[in-house]
Amino acid sequence: MPDTRFGCLPTMIGSMPHTDPEKACALVNHYLKDIPAWPQLPKRSFRENMSVQFSQGFPGIIEKDNSVYVDRSIDWDEPLEELYNAYLENNIDKYPVGADYAAGLHTFLSRTDLKPGAVKGQITGPISWGLSVTDDSKRAILYDDMLSDAAAKLLRLKAGWQEKALSKISKNTILFIDEPSMASYGSAFFSLPRERVISLLEEVLDGISGIKGIHCCGNTDWPIILGTSTDILSFDTYNYAESLTLYPAEVKQFLDRNGAIAWGIAPNAEDNLNTETVSSLKDRLEEAMSPFTRKEIPFRQLVEQGLLTPSCSLSLLTEEAAAHTLELLAGLSQEIRKRYG
Repeated sequence: MPDTRFGCLPTMIGSMPHTDPEKACALVNHYLKDIPAWPQLPKRSFRENMSVQFSQGFPGIIEKDNSVYVDRSIDWDEPLEELYNAYLENNIDKYPVGADYAAGLHTFLSRTDLKPGAVKGQITGPISWGLSVTDDSKRAILYDDMLSDAAAKLLRLKAGWQEKALSKISKNTILFIDEPSMASYGSAFFSLPRERVISLLEEVLDGISGIKGIHCCGNTDWPIILGTSTDILSFDTYNYAESLTLYPAEVKQFLDRNGAIAWGIAPNAEDNLNTETVSSLKDRLEEAMSPFTRKEIPFRQLVEQGLLTPSCSLSLLTEEAAAHTLELLAGLSQEIRKRYG
């Protein structure tokens, strides 16, 4: 099992409000020296939107009017065969993430001032990607078995390519699968069997050889996530702390198998940022952890096997507010590590 004793070091989810990748990367390196993450920049280009960023190379994919969709009128038998061949051969170099789709990633990879203990990347998960990308009849491809299977395989290859690229910065790589749509699991908006959800998630997770995580920025059926092979569960602790406390037995089992929790404790809304301090966030984090200590999970274990992150994306903030969020996060991590070791 990988070493997930992060000791509540800070990192981030991914998206930032910048349009200049150099400025975004400099900010990340300033506050997140131990575990920096490359910045996704959706305001720079529609291609950095989470539904578009990892679509390059998918059979039948069309970019139009700042969105993507799958055109069923195109004969994409050949590109589909190429994708499956690359998957069978684990040819991750065939499906890179281009600089036009991830300027923050490529700028991050080019920096020479990074000396972290670990490095983090992220990729849109097969559930969220499959729900946000439709065919030309506006039907989400998640509900087409062939297309959703192909999507999971493409994302797996892109995750492998990204992991290989990040390993040049640090041999200790962390890759999060971002699954915001899992917050809709069980609703009328999202009707997919539990077994299918797990199968698609595992397809991508199995392609990640380093530390792997799943992030959901809302309430969901947490035992699904905890029951996968993920090493890290990442959630919006600031707004949904109570949602995870409903499953103490599953959380204990997850931690006892060396899993870690990424506590999304720093808010990503400016109204909240204006009222929070390192001290208030420390109180909030301890309050979020305390229900688990009453269920035979040692507080020290929660700290040791913990990461600290913003609650979710920072892309809707101003650049100044995003910097303040990371400043709070770094300060909170320093305070927690100073107090609890």
